[in-house]
Amino acid sequence: METTYDCVILANGDYPTHPIPLSILHSATYICCCDGAAQTLIEHGIMPNAIIGDGDSLSPDFKERYADLIHIIEEQEYNDLTKATRFALSRLRANRHSLSTSTGKQEAEKICYLGCTGRREDHTLGNIALLSYYLREFHIQPTMYTDHGFFTPSRGDRTFSSFPHQQVSIFNLNCAKLSSENLKWQAYPAKEMWQGTLNEVIADTFTIYADREYLIFQTYEPKDM
Repeated sequence: METTYDCVILANGDYPTHPIPLSILHSATYICCCDGAAQTLIEHGIMPNAIIGDGDSLSPDFKERYADLIHIIEEQEYNDLTKATRFALSRLRANRHSLSTSTGKQEAEKICYLGCTGRREDHTLGNIALLSYYLREFHIQPTMYTDHGFFTPSRGDRTFSSFPHQQVSIFNLNCAKLSSENLKWQAYPAKEMWQGTLNEVIADTFTIYADREYLIFQTYEPKDM
């Protein structure tokens, strides 16, 4: 499981309570908040590096007090999560030109998303769906953590770190070919979103073989035996 990220983006869903996402949040080197999440983060004793959104969730007093951190983006084509992602990427990429000088390659930014689930279900579904969009359109490596596990969008063949009896769900997005190794039940190119859920790992890693995009959910804890 990845624990070091170039940026943590905190949305205004349920604030993390599980030790793993909390540890990532407390050790983050750069935190970008969707506007409504900023007050909650500050109440927990953590100061964000930037607060992004249309400002509709912020009180006038808060806006005045943290004016140097707030970046109002009023256009409504993208939601606050995407606005925060675009803002963070502009800052990260402006500071990473030197990474490509020796290899000729630019590493994809690793961005962690927290507070993206809970509260309104339509926001939760929309935020999860954005992960594959960010992977494809922004060329980043996004991971979304909840209080139960984490989502990782991917494409093509990939081996995932794991442990025996970890619970795994595979959401086929557009694969015509999809199979697996080291899962209790063989994965396949499911036609319905629910058909790839509730699988189980039988080794220290598992591999997905696919021709296009899919979304993986892994739990923190193994299944009770």
